[in-house]
Amino acid sequence: MSRPRIVIVGAGFAGYRTARSLARAARGRADITLLNPTDYFLYLPLLPQVSAGILEPRRVTVSLSGTLPDVRLVLGEAGRLDFDGRAVHYTDPEGRQGTLQYDRLVLAAGSVNKLLPIPGVAEHAHGFRGLPEALYLRDHVTRQMELAATADDPEERAARRTFVVVGAGYTGTEVAAQGQLFTDALVRSGPLRDDVRPRWMLLDIADRVLPELDERLSRTADAVLRGRGVDVRMGTSVKEATRDGVLLTDGESVDTRTLVWCVGVRPDPLVESLGVPLERGRLLVEPTLQVPGRPEVFACGDAAAVPDLEKPGQYTPMTAQHAWRQGKVAAHNIAASLTGRELRPYRHKDMGFVVDLGGVKAAANPLGVHLSGLPAGVVTRGYHLAAMPGNRVRVAADWLLDAVLPRQGVQLGLVRSWAVPLDTASPELVRAPAGGEPRGAAGGGAHGDSAHGDGSRARGGGGGEDTSRTITSPTPEPVRTEPARRRVQPERAQADGTAVESATGGGGGEDTTRTITSPTPEPVKNEPAKRRHDDGPTGMDGRPTKDEPVGEPTPTKPQPGGEPTKNQPGGEPAKNQTGGEPAKNQPGGEPARNQPGGEPARNQPGGEPAKNQPGDRPTQRNPR
Repeated sequence: MSRPRIVIVGAGFAGYRTARSLARAARGRADITLLNPTDYFLYLPLLPQVSAGILEPRRVTVSLSGTLPDVRLVLGEAGRLDFDGRAVHYTDPEGRQGTLQYDRLVLAAGSVNKLLPIPGVAEHAHGFRGLPEALYLRDHVTRQMELAATADDPEERAARRTFVVVGAGYTGTEVAAQGQLFTDALVRSGPLRDDVRPRWMLLDIADRVLPELDERLSRTADAVLRGRGVDVRMGTSVKEATRDGVLLTDGESVDTRTLVWCVGVRPDPLVESLGVPLERGRLLVEPTLQVPGRPEVFACGDAAAVPDLEKPGQYTPMTAQHAWRQGKVAAHNIAASLTGRELRPYRHKDMGFVVDLGGVKAAANPLGVHLSGLPAGVVTRGYHLAAMPGNRVRVAADWLLDAVLPRQGVQLGLVRSWAVPLDTASPELVRAPAGGEPRGAAGGGAHGDSAHGDGSRARGGGGGEDTSRTITSPTPEPVRTEPARRRVQPERAQADGTAVESATGGGGGEDTTRTITSPTPEPVKNEPAKRRHDDGPTGMDGRPTKDEPVGEPTPTKPQPGGEPTKNQPGGEPAKNQTGGEPAKNQPGGEPARNQPGGEPARNQPGGEPAKNQPGDRPTQRNPR
């Protein structure tokens, strides 16, 4: 008799716990497959400490293959689910299609950033659900502090030192608390010219901080934040966001370059395509975590609306604690369904909550005992060490080093703002722009280097309760017409915070260039000889794009100051170079190249047409 096949989609708190519990119970008597686009589980509660420079990024990631030796890991992004055929169709990181057959299926797709219809938020705000977003925020805050220290305009200095966090729940409260300590540490290492402290604002439409927790925890957190100088505004939110600041619902306008969106989460969009009953976007399940009418399909975590048996008529909230416990129940019920045993419903009893406020400050109520200050800090960190499935020694070592050594306030430049837009179905994956000019590329938006791609979406399984699935756009990459002997310099920042590439002889005007750090090849560029080959953009999942049909060559015309490219259907802008206008992409075409019978590109040194360099090969994006 063949062994039962169990497929788990997503490796967040629910998916990871399900896989680990099933592997221990099955002991080799079942084929367990975990489908996830990343090879790690992300411990989300410690993510604010990554953005504050306390923990290194890999400390909050746990290797899936290293901690789940009896589980087969498949790197891929869940696509179409065939319930009737009992199959999960997916796409691997290199664009190949695959299918996983199952006897039991677990949907633990998790959640993504929650969006609200507020003008400018999608363009100028960034979420805080994934590791790339935390890395970006750390670099961005450091950059703003450094630019503020050298700015001549007092208003600009104040705007760069102002950081606005929207949402006073778990994440927003911890981000504001850790962020204030981080910027204060940066000031101590390099005092500001006018000796004014950085300003952090925490906004929420609720009447108190941490509205979902006990009121005593709320008062403790509020007192700690205000004592550090955080401007806590309850009953207030953002009415409109622009590149230069935000307009609040109380009518006040705040100049800022930083808007962090922590208003909550929404279920992964994957569940919307399943054609099954939903409850506020979450997959409606029975108390046994089974999908109604599909007893072989289980769902848990943020993507599932699980009835709260302790509060009839309600559903369990979208928290890591519930997801972790539901994963264990899902594993038990899957094993029971295969062996004919009785399934058990999901019940829970709150054991208390902990909120890390940075330093030795915290708010906690373990087993209903209210704690604050140092005792709460000890309990909070002890809880996190006990809850983490790995890296405990490394995390403890980083905490010790942070207590005795100053933090390193440097920019690594690993993640750019356009790679982690707020409107994404995958906070866990960095995405490269594809088709269309990145929004805000020239001006920097509220984030200094803010820009977005073409709106392609991604989702699947990520750390925490986030999951990831990347869908890359089939539109082509841009042509970059550049002068000879161009050399790429390290990333520099303009006065408005826009990070750009520096090229010899660069002209004026708006600069829409950007540095893309990726080991994959770049599309063919029209350039003269002696050009140095650069690395090019890749898809969000790290795979290179493929060849598009060759279009007609596109000449460039000299323009004073270097006017930025205008988007044409199916294309992305070329980069500005000295004295010339970037080539414009033609509809449906690829980067312009010189073909027989075509017009040579103009404005090249020496007046010769640009030639494709040996070894350069255009690439094309994988179709959806």
